[in-house]
Amino acid sequence: MIKTIAAGLAAALAITSVASAAAISGAGATFPAPIYNKWAETYKAKTNNQLNYQAIGSGGGIKQIEANTVDFGASDKPLQPADLEKNGLVQFPTVIGGVVPVVNLPGYKPGQIRITGRVLADIYLGLIKKWNDPVLQSWNPGVRLPNLPITVVHRSDGSGTTFLFTSYLSMVDPKWQAGPGASDAVNWPVGQGGKGNDGVAAFVRQTVGSIGYVEYFYAKQSNLTYLTMQNRAGRWLEPTAPAFAAGAAGADWTKAPGFYLLLLNQPSPTAWPITGATFILMHTRQTNPQAGKEVLTFYDWAYKNGDAEASQLDYVPLPASVKALVRKLVWPKIDGPNGKPVYP
Repeated sequence: MIKTIAAGLAAALAITSVASAAAISGAGATFPAPIYNKWAETYKAKTNNQLNYQAIGSGGGIKQIEANTVDFGASDKPLQPADLEKNGLVQFPTVIGGVVPVVNLPGYKPGQIRITGRVLADIYLGLIKKWNDPVLQSWNPGVRLPNLPITVVHRSDGSGTTFLFTSYLSMVDPKWQAGPGASDAVNWPVGQGGKGNDGVAAFVRQTVGSIGYVEYFYAKQSNLTYLTMQNRAGRWLEPTAPAFAAGAAGADWTKAPGFYLLLLNQPSPTAWPITGATFILMHTRQTNPQAGKEVLTFYDWAYKNGDAEASQLDYVPLPASVKALVRKLVWPKIDGPNGKPVYP
């Protein structure tokens, strides 16, 4: 009898524990998916609260939060203040990373081949079609480039990584700016599409002679050969977390209305040219204030405890001053039906 009662109490406690564990949902960018999933794993182990994140691309994340089908959206493409206001949203950054051109050229080491932004644009415009093109070869003296056709790989979905990549190309090449331009989805002149950073990485890995662009984590995870890039200061750099940090070092978030800020093509001699922050999108008026509170509780925990894991995955944590600015300027704007902040 005692055993039966004890078993019943244990079952009841287990049910209560499961019921009390918070579960929040988000969707969007594949760029930060590795760190969001790592944070979620650690957070659940410590709090028993669950974060479910779908890496569907920034375009999908924007659509889902606008439709209010998730508790938060995620995008590497920051929304302009007018777009935020129109849809009743706020945004705040979480980490910083870098977009990296990667290739499948057997026999060449990571960083062995150099490329400039304009040459990269000409490849994606279809103007440079072979790896041993004289223009590309001129930037690589002493390196014999292969007589191979270039297979261009780009994103097939709405992508914040694409937004950063095409915004950079628009900054450095007038032909690109006047042509495809800067967006999370452009009319690509040439190439094949892959879904997500992982889709582009897989396409490049399987296709000899290909070139693509991915967040640095995916280049490392897939053992892809990255290119050395020339930055705005004329320096040749390999992608590293310190180079991404240098790209963000001059950012003045206090002068970024709605936290809209691009970190591309910065003047620092040590800055990686395609650096970007990634953002969380939330409604200012929460129909489910408890869910809103849980989202902010999670990201507050990540701000306090997640820097080491971010660094291990080659992201750059936000400076403490930026985190403080988010807590002061953004989170108090997120309130419930009663008009009170969901996370005081």
